[in-house]
Amino acid sequence: MDLDLSLAAPALTARLVDIESVSGSEGPLADAIEAALRRLPHLDVYRDGNAVVARTHLGRAERVVLAGHIDTVPVAGNLPSRVQDGLLYGCGGSDMKAGIAVQLRLAALAAEPGRDVTYVFYDCEEVEAERNGLLRLSRRPELLAGDFAVLLEPTGGVVEGGCQGTMRADIRATGKRAHSARSWLGVNAIHEAGRILDVLRGYRAREPEVGGLTYHEGLNAVGISGGVAGNVIPDQCVVTVNLRFAPDRSAADAEAHLREVFAGFEVAVTDAAGGARPGLTDPAAVSFLTAMGGTPRAKLGWTDVARFDALGVPAVNYGPGDPQLAHRADEHVPLAAITQCEQRMRAWLAARRD
Repeated sequence: MDLDLSLAAPALTARLVDIESVSGSEGPLADAIEAALRRLPHLDVYRDGNAVVARTHLGRAERVVLAGHIDTVPVAGNLPSRVQDGLLYGCGGSDMKAGIAVQLRLAALAAEPGRDVTYVFYDCEEVEAERNGLLRLSRRPELLAGDFAVLLEPTGGVVEGGCQGTMRADIRATGKRAHSARSWLGVNAIHEAGRILDVLRGYRAREPEVGGLTYHEGLNAVGISGGVAGNVIPDQCVVTVNLRFAPDRSAADAEAHLREVFAGFEVAVTDAAGGARPGLTDPAAVSFLTAMGGTPRAKLGWTDVARFDALGVPAVNYGPGDPQLAHRADEHVPLAAITQCEQRMRAWLAARRD
């Protein structure tokens, strides 16, 4: 499969969308991206599984990292892509092949940028964390080194600072098993789980300000399991909860908070990822904000900016597309938004910092 990087960004986005790349099956798209980048003599290209990293070496005073995931959620009858009324429809169009198209267009710049740039295209962002390609690359931090990073996730063309942390935990209610014909001899764990739901209904989420941005936390049930048989009073019921926490809490702080909220119940944390502070006062971030314009906002969700934050690289989210359309069967992105994103980022990269 061939990618023509001379195509305008909207047309290139359509080409990317039409190369199916559900998580775990990114090989053909990674091959196409690698081949296109290796044709560019100003880039050094490195391949790791289905992740591709390309770097300039111009001796500039500043290096920036532009990163994006090439995988999508499962197709929902939304391939191939189509254009209607100025909107490009198709699986992954918003999240985040429009951003990938912008990265590829910038990588193909004939004119030398004013900054050295590392372009990162990685796999398996939409699935469990241990498969994440950026996590794999972060074990070789020299590949992701930079003064500033931009994750081209869909943000509607607004700079989104930092990200929230996320934690999943199983909250267990216990009882005593008995025959349902003699229920008074047992204790129904599913009924006991009502107290867990009462806690969740009464929970009041914080809205803390961190680094000048307001984050909205949340604690919600996302699953429930219990029951033994149709004639048995159950002795176990588990409510799975998801805590989204602001970046002023560490993962350890978040776990302590969760255990305090559910005091008296067994709490087993099953997954956790810390957030990232906005870092918008860093000089490189200030320069980016000035170039992009608009008023920044907090990222209400977890993204891989947290991985850059862990490496000591200030990072923001910025890309075309509406995050509220991600993963939907009617996922789409305005063609004009793709073009505007490329133009703004092209101008920012062209400005010399030395």
